[in-house]
Amino acid sequence: MVKRREPTARQMRLATELRRLREAAGLTSRQAAALLGVAPAQITHIESALAGVSEQRVRRLASHYACTDAEFVDALVAMATDRTQGWWEEYRGLLPTSFLDLSELEHHARFLRHVAILYVPGLLQTEDYSRAVFSARLPELTREELELRIRHRKERQRFAIPYEAVIHEAALRIRVSGRATARAQLNRLLELSEAGHVSVRVIPLDRDDFPRASSTMTYVGGPLPKLDTVVRDALHGTVFIDSEAQLETYRTSFRMVEAASLDLDKSRDFIHSLAKEL
Repeated sequence: MVKRREPTARQMRLATELRRLREAAGLTSRQAAALLGVAPAQITHIESALAGVSEQRVRRLASHYACTDAEFVDALVAMATDRTQGWWEEYRGLLPTSFLDLSELEHHARFLRHVAILYVPGLLQTEDYSRAVFSARLPELTREELELRIRHRKERQRFAIPYEAVIHEAALRIRVSGRATARAQLNRLLELSEAGHVSVRVIPLDRDDFPRASSTMTYVGGPLPKLDTVVRDALHGTVFIDSEAQLETYRTSFRMVEAASLDLDKSRDFIHSLAKEL
């Protein structure tokens, strides 16, 4: 068995789900190993994503764990047997692993939702806007690092799945660069909001009773709701959240944020008015 050196977020999610199934069944890793006829260390490696697992073993483990959700088991099998070498692999070793993990999540997603408070979402940014945001990072990026991040972001923007963005007015008014960049970014949002798979809603600054103003997040829809993921940026790096209780909290949060926003037509009118101000 060849151990992985750096599991992806998708591989880690499969490992986590298999561990959760075992724990829900009340079995130890040693007992699970005995059921498969393998050494306990192999279960440990599978549940830490240091080793892959075959379709047969996923189904056998699910059976031993009394998991009767066939659709869920099929989704786990798809994760276990996926051999996709996505476009993001060309950046491995060049960009932080979290960039690649996010790209992989988006590639397999059914839908994406984003709540933005201070910046326009990356998937909707113009190149100049992205350049200004990345240029402000500390520690300062080298020219090569900056260009790699911009190229990677442009690749991510080639998505075709349903995407919902709720953007606070603050993010639309904060100028990460000059007037021309701000105007072009607003016009880009207007252009994208006309695409069939993209919806953009705005939360005005004067909206009363908006308690979730700091809840920036990306919600990635998995093959099943229980395989959804929330992605949040923190001071120490990107955090991937996948526990069912937390996912439900973020689903509720998104519904509250969406309810506080303008409808699609009024949001377009709002963005258009901001662009005219520039």
